[in-house]
Amino acid sequence: MANRTDPSAKSIRGTNPQNLVEKILRSKIYQHTYWKEQCFGLTAETLVDKAMELDHLGGTYGGNRKPTPFMCLVMKMLQIQPEKDIVVEFIKNDDYKYVRILGAFYLRLTGTDVDVYRYLEPLYNDYRKLRQKSADGRFVLIHVDEVIDDLLTKDYSCDVALPRIKKRWNLESIGTLEPRKSVLEDDFEEEEEREDNEQLDEMENGVDDKDYYHGRSPVRERERDRDRERDRDRDRDRDRDRRRDSHRYRDRDYDRDYDRDYDRERGRGRDRDRDRDRDRDRDRDRDRDRDRDRYRLREEKDYGRERDREKEREGRERDRRDRDRRRRSHSRSRSRDRKRYGRSSSPKRRDNGAELPKKKKEKKEKKDDGTDHPDPEIAEANKLRAALGLKPLK
Repeated sequence: MANRTDPSAKSIRGTNPQNLVEKILRSKIYQHTYWKEQCFGLTAETLVDKAMELDHLGGTYGGNRKPTPFMCLVMKMLQIQPEKDIVVEFIKNDDYKYVRILGAFYLRLTGTDVDVYRYLEPLYNDYRKLRQKSADGRFVLIHVDEVIDDLLTKDYSCDVALPRIKKRWNLESIGTLEPRKSVLEDDFEEEEEREDNEQLDEMENGVDDKDYYHGRSPVRERERDRDRERDRDRDRDRDRDRRRDSHRYRDRDYDRDYDRDYDRERGRGRDRDRDRDRDRDRDRDRDRDRDRDRYRLREEKDYGRERDREKEREGRERDRRDRDRRRRSHSRSRSRDRKRYGRSSSPKRRDNGAELPKKKKEKKEKKDDGTDHPDPEIAEANKLRAALGLKPLK
């Protein structure tokens, strides 16, 4: 709740104002003790007191990149989004230089191009000293005009990426911004006028002496000097305009080359990212196909192994059935042969009546012995039992 943007705040450049600070720096600010203790519950009115207590500026410092109180207050201003009049009063404050820098930094992040040039360029005339905490935690001495120049000309300041703004000559060409007028220009013009007047006085004094001795007209000489001075002023103005135009064209060429190089590098980076994404997609497809082939081979191998195992099981079952069938057929054939052998002995007994009683007696003895049992296994067991003097099995 304490880190949310004010619901009444407007979006800046199409996004949440706090998103103008990178996520890593934003999370470090949220975890810092100064943010939790000193920035909690601040409003646009109470923020001024905290800004007046600042004694240095900077982004992050130290090995774990701790944010400075200056950056925490900038984050708080992005969160509560004070009105433009309050920010302008921050910038126009001459008593507290760090309050001025805080307002200028916030306006550079959230203001329009015209407002940035209109309110920040007058600060070029502020030469007061400032303390800036560097990345290694040491303090460096800088000046207010140096900070303003970094805000207007560089892309990064205090470890924050500054939004891109239009060049000044572009705004001048479309008429939204007036040409810059330096504060020192009036002093230069006054100095030039003073020098010109001194030269005129010296020339007039010299001409009077010369006319006194040579009889020349002082009025004509004065008019000639005035014409000569007018021509000199016109030449000086023309040279100043030419010099200003040359600087402007040179800055415009430099800006054009910079923009062209930036666009070229950005296009190369975009092509490089596109090639990297294409290679990554190709590698991903190749890995997916390889995994699919590996899984298919594994499934085919498992299916073949299962099929071979099923075939072996079926073969063993078939062999067992054949073995049982042969065993049953063999036992039937043996029992059939025994029955056939028993029937074929009866005609012999009919044909030879003398031997019939003997055979009946032998047969009776065999029946008592149990060795003529139809089951071969029982017959074999009866033989053993007879040898041992035991009763035969029935």
